[in-house]
Amino acid sequence: MAHPSAPSPAARPAIDRRGFITLATAGVAGSALSVTIGSMTPADATPLTRSAASSGTTSRKRELRAMWIASVVNIDWPSRTGLRADELKAEYLHWLDVATEFRLNAVFVQVRPTADAFWPSPYEPWSQYLTGTQGGDPGFDPLAFMVAETHARNLELHAWYNPYRVSMQTDPTRLVPDHPARRHPDWVWAYGGKLYFDPGLPEAREHIYAAILHSVEHYDLDGVHFDDYFYPYPVAGQELPDAATYAEHGAGFDDIDAWRRNNVDEFVRQISLRIKDLKPWVKFGISPFGIWRNASTDPRGSDTGGSQSYDNQFADTRRWVLEGWLDYINPQIYWQFGLAVADYLKLVPWWADVAARSGTHLYIGEALYKVTSGVFTDPAEMSNHLTYCAEVTAQGTPVHGNVWYSAKHVPMDVNGAMTRVLADHYAHPALIPAMPHLPATDVREPVLTPLHRADDGVEVRWVDAAPHRRRATSFAIYRASGRRRRVDVDDATHLVATVRSSGRGLQEFTDTTAVPGERYTYVVTALDRVWNESGPSRARTL
Repeated sequence: MAHPSAPSPAARPAIDRRGFITLATAGVAGSALSVTIGSMTPADATPLTRSAASSGTTSRKRELRAMWIASVVNIDWPSRTGLRADELKAEYLHWLDVATEFRLNAVFVQVRPTADAFWPSPYEPWSQYLTGTQGGDPGFDPLAFMVAETHARNLELHAWYNPYRVSMQTDPTRLVPDHPARRHPDWVWAYGGKLYFDPGLPEAREHIYAAILHSVEHYDLDGVHFDDYFYPYPVAGQELPDAATYAEHGAGFDDIDAWRRNNVDEFVRQISLRIKDLKPWVKFGISPFGIWRNASTDPRGSDTGGSQSYDNQFADTRRWVLEGWLDYINPQIYWQFGLAVADYLKLVPWWADVAARSGTHLYIGEALYKVTSGVFTDPAEMSNHLTYCAEVTAQGTPVHGNVWYSAKHVPMDVNGAMTRVLADHYAHPALIPAMPHLPATDVREPVLTPLHRADDGVEVRWVDAAPHRRRATSFAIYRASGRRRRVDVDDATHLVATVRSSGRGLQEFTDTTAVPGERYTYVVTALDRVWNESGPSRARTL
């Protein structure tokens, strides 16, 4: 992931001062790859490839549509340090406007980029990416503001945390005096120009759990999200400085790699359990590097030839899915159709097959930044990705949605890539796929009142007549042309909008897309907080 994450296969990441990925390649072969990657053409087409590469459109009633909003080194938001509170708020509202304009239904926002916080945490200091000074109070609670404004637009908010990263530099004295890394210097080591909590220390892991769970407990989050940073990506000529920790805590493991992998496994398992103990409805998902292992290394792996998260970050991402520790997996498949070392056409079905075995939802991480940088030269590449994901889903191994990296590349719309996605796939709103294993609320069909025509559209009003404990979190409005006795709510083209509940009995929405003089029939359904849907209301025609 270039936030910053996910180096191209056979390369290691380096971060420039803006936070973008540069490729520090390990030899001539890696360098050649970085030069030619943008000009490679797809391999021979399979039946799926031929269809996906054509200009196809899909309307899916249920799919996650999200974008990452990165805060580390001020990649997306805040755009720079030192903004006033009103400027910070205005910038965040701009990103919500972008999400709404492109009919997204979720945002993944980085709230703990480097053992710091975008909320008043008792465990870690205010993030330096807010004010420019670590520990500097921004003058309001950004996370509380994010929750309120994101939910007002009926978008999900997944709070994004980097578990082990402490600092983007190696000098502990540049951290605030009461930083946990300064109070417990034995918890931390330097590697690759950064500081990290040692994943092998149980006490360091306990601190990370507490820091993350504080926000889960005190804020109305929809999800907890990690990206691909576990043990750091390998740096040529450097060894991870954890030999002493292994000597103390590694008894019973065949080698240090197995011990490291177990450390990450235990971290993922434990945080999953603790999130569900606090709030069973909060989703937990991880966005790993797109390759678990290559089939040449492990026959269970994918038909690829790039870096392997199992070996390089000690992240056994396949196991996490199969064990059911995650609600969703969001692999960063940041490559194009036909790229030999990491082919999108091969990786998506590989992940879909793995996820389907446990019922874990699968979202695909999309490298929109590679359109901006010129790596993806086909303006239809992004749209074709979504067509292909729909075809994989139709084969019985669901792809439940896509996540775009990163926010600032969405409105840039280089080569019209996102406009094409909007026209081909996001022409209508979509509900987030429900997860059957999450606790549901038995919401009741709303009572739709008579419709009214206003200057700006059709006024739709309804009553949530359910008892308080069964009240809906939001509602979906459906519309069909002409007078009808019913509206097919399974037809994605009938979905007009979703709106957050006002918290009162009477709800209202104005359909500004209604054509004056046209006759329409409407129904409304109720949705609980994890997107389970009631039956439709009685139809009304105007």
